[in-house]
Amino acid sequence: MFEQTFKNIDDILHKDAGCTSELDYTEQSSWLLFLKYLDALEHEKAMEAELEGKTYSRIIDATHRWEAWAAPRTADGNLDHNAAMTGDDLRKFVNTRLFPYLAGFKQRASGPNTIEYKIGEVFGEIQNKIQSGYNLRDVIERVDELRFGSQTEKHELSHLYEAKIKNMGNAGRNGGEYYTPRPLIRAMIKVLDPQIGERIYDGACGSAGFLCEAFHHLLPQATKADDLKTLQTRTFYGKEKKSLAYVIAIMNMILHGIEAPNVVHTNTLGENINDIQERDRYDVILANPPFGGKERKEVQQNFPVKTGETAFLFLQHFIKSLKAGGRAAIVIKNTFLSNTDNASTSLRKLLLESCNLHTVLDMPGGTFQGAGVKTVVLFFEKGSPTHGVWYYQLNPGRNMGKTNPLNDDDLLDFIEQQKTFADSAQSWSMDVDDIDTGTFDLSVKNPNGGDEVALRTPQEILDEIAALDEESAEVLATIRSLV
Repeated sequence: MFEQTFKNIDDILHKDAGCTSELDYTEQSSWLLFLKYLDALEHEKAMEAELEGKTYSRIIDATHRWEAWAAPRTADGNLDHNAAMTGDDLRKFVNTRLFPYLAGFKQRASGPNTIEYKIGEVFGEIQNKIQSGYNLRDVIERVDELRFGSQTEKHELSHLYEAKIKNMGNAGRNGGEYYTPRPLIRAMIKVLDPQIGERIYDGACGSAGFLCEAFHHLLPQATKADDLKTLQTRTFYGKEKKSLAYVIAIMNMILHGIEAPNVVHTNTLGENINDIQERDRYDVILANPPFGGKERKEVQQNFPVKTGETAFLFLQHFIKSLKAGGRAAIVIKNTFLSNTDNASTSLRKLLLESCNLHTVLDMPGGTFQGAGVKTVVLFFEKGSPTHGVWYYQLNPGRNMGKTNPLNDDDLLDFIEQQKTFADSAQSWSMDVDDIDTGTFDLSVKNPNGGDEVALRTPQEILDEIAALDEESAEVLATIRSLV
């Protein structure tokens, strides 16, 4: 049911002049989902309080509650079409009254780690782009069909929201920045194996995929009420620069069950890393920072190794943000391992001398859809220098792409072999004494000949051509519908 509802919402938004891409569809359905979910959460808390003989004080006042403006009911519980606003009345109410009221929570909240503050930030960052009040009414009625009562319903909804984020990543523009394949995230988490009580951080959190997956990894360990409180309030921390990604991160974490996410809307790289104190440091860092961006000179002044490459600045930030003994897994372009420029060489030296870079996972091309770069994952622990690096060259035995994405099974062998740093046809170790101290080159060079390209069968090539043709036809159909 949820899946069909999401499809219906996208179909309505596709017809609206204010929404032009998958990014807009996700953003606009997000704020409505947020308010519907918040209403369900408030109902749940009010009922719990009543059972305990207490009174629950609602966050949203009567005028701005879901049942007042979005879905007024008749006595028998059905939607009251006579009382429900639509057309220009609805659009005007949302734009001039609802959004300013919700944005005002940022000033009224008792502190930044409250759900009130998050409401204020979300509605201060985005705007209603749905231009037709009639389309808005149709979308509201679809959203109102959704139920968040059971854990099964919440799980299904969070799963579908992840699918929307993935589609947004495939939609081009800058959507790809928001999506890291979940099987890769899960493998990174399994290797680091975070525990309850440890603080987990992503300073370039995008849609918060790392934090949501880490939450699911830790949830089975939560055996008492205090564990759940720790997971809810003092475990997951994120920062995100872009407004849309920030809003989606908040929504994604809330749908996954984290009620007041500790995600801050800020440019992480704007902070001077010399100002990072012990209290600001984390036990576990998981991230896929954006690469290729060019940061301004004044931002570069915040870092000892000056470079315009965004990912290299993030790597310095992450090393500084780790506690002694802290563990990190960071996705980065594979050229980082071999580039001969001063910044790359200095950064590799810093990493090897201040951290134990124990594992490098070499990912196949096509892992990140829409990005034509090869990546590696660096696994390191802070506080002792590197003695040896274990490499694993992932070879799923097929060409990666939209029709053949990465899956959990592809990474099972890596996770198993990594426990003992075993040698195999795809894995090998390099002693720190064999690293050139002039260049600190860490290139992936499989001594077992693992660099050979796995040739595809003619059928696989034809299948991919057919899939690409289908994709092109979809894009052309969309363009024609807009002309």
